[in-house]
Amino acid sequence: QVQLVESGGGLVQAGGSLRLSCAASRSTFSFSYIGWFRQVPGKQRERVAALSSSGITNYADSVKGRFTISRDNAKNTLYLQMNSLKPEDTAVYYCAAARSTASGYNYWGQGTQVTVSS
Repeated sequence: QVQLVESGGGLVQAGGSLRLSCAASRSTFSFSYIGWFRQVPGKQRERVAALSSSGITNYADSVKGRFTISRDNAKNTLYLQMNSLKPEDTAVYYCAAARSTASGYNYWGQGTQVTVSS
């Protein structure tokens, strides 16, 4: 069974930085896509960034130029470096992985809270 465990969330002031980590129970290359989503209560979940097995990245317009997705192959870990944080980045951030291109995101972590104060 695949497990994804996020860490690194917390409280930060606007303009600050955080790095989220997602430890996977197997190689991140075994997934067609792996990425980060976020959700605010009462709003639809938003895909923030994604990374394909071939290394292609994709970002939401709202985070382009501020967030960077990356992985450490040796540690089976996905990262999200978040810089120049804004109060509107406040959300629960989830790591998710897709078994295949057709399957969509099958596996989800438990989420980590990010709060940006103004």
